[in-house]
Amino acid sequence: MKKILACFLLPCLLLPLLLCGCGSKSDLVTVRLSEVTHSVFYAPQYVAISQGFFAEEGLNVELTNGGGADKVMTAVVSGQVDIGLAGAEACIYVYNQGKEDYPMLFAQLTKRDGSFLVGRTNEDFRWENLKGKTIIGGRAGGMPEMTLEYVMDHNGVKPHVDAVVDTSVQFNMMAGAFTGGNGDYVTLFEPTATEVVEAGQGYILCSIGEATGEVPYTAYFASQSYMAEHPDVMQGFTNAIARAQQWVAEHSDREVAEAIADQFPDTDISVLETVTARHRAIDAWKLTPVLEEQALLNLEKVMEHAGELPSSEWVDFNRLVNNTWAKNAA
Repeated sequence: MKKILACFLLPCLLLPLLLCGCGSKSDLVTVRLSEVTHSVFYAPQYVAISQGFFAEEGLNVELTNGGGADKVMTAVVSGQVDIGLAGAEACIYVYNQGKEDYPMLFAQLTKRDGSFLVGRTNEDFRWENLKGKTIIGGRAGGMPEMTLEYVMDHNGVKPHVDAVVDTSVQFNMMAGAFTGGNGDYVTLFEPTATEVVEAGQGYILCSIGEATGEVPYTAYFASQSYMAEHPDVMQGFTNAIARAQQWVAEHSDREVAEAIADQFPDTDISVLETVTARHRAIDAWKLTPVLEEQALLNLEKVMEHAGELPSSEWVDFNRLVNNTWAKNAA
């Protein structure tokens, strides 16, 4: 009888342990993440989701599209989301507003502008072609608009003097405005740029990012209070991003396209492969999530050039960046 009971009880005792070992979505810590837009430009982030890197760190990432850096920052500051992914300039703006619990940058995803200049004709493009024309450039003070103007100026085209830079169109409405007949050129992220081309409504003429140095173009940030309360989440999140960055570097464009395909169900896999190759060609992605001080200085230089950040308001690197988790992950 004792042997029978033992044979019965042992599996019963082991079952809860086996179930715990398997893990489930309910066991994971939910992290609310808002991205500035949904783009192949952020391929490593989607790889971290599809390859289970976040889950292996005990995290369930709830991803939403903020539709602009200002909206992402508002969501982080108000506590609607835990982590934001947007241009680092958003953190600089909030810091200079004097907010006590201002968000800090803790991991960098991309290192240059990922947008492409799209025109209406398949021209032999030179920057001087922009003279006398209108370019839909995005929100004033946003990274796409500031980088565009920086590149234009350094190629002999004075923004708002030699050419009109239209900053009235919301970020997520730029493609629609262009295909609807507004402007002569527009800067677009992928896969939107390629989709406009495939629809016969424009031509990709050049990469904006190729013409600039390294900047923390898109990086992750969170409030200091969230960081202090969730150090394990911060480390796990950054670990997953670091693993994904390496995964992208070590796999082919086709493999990356297949890994992120679920994020773009309406985009053909061949388009995703082409777009991945285009980003790799301009060296868009960071190999580690560590933010470098020189890159931040380059960003502040771009912001000063745009008239958005006087030199007296440049922010000290250590006040804006917490590299603790990124260095551990790297």
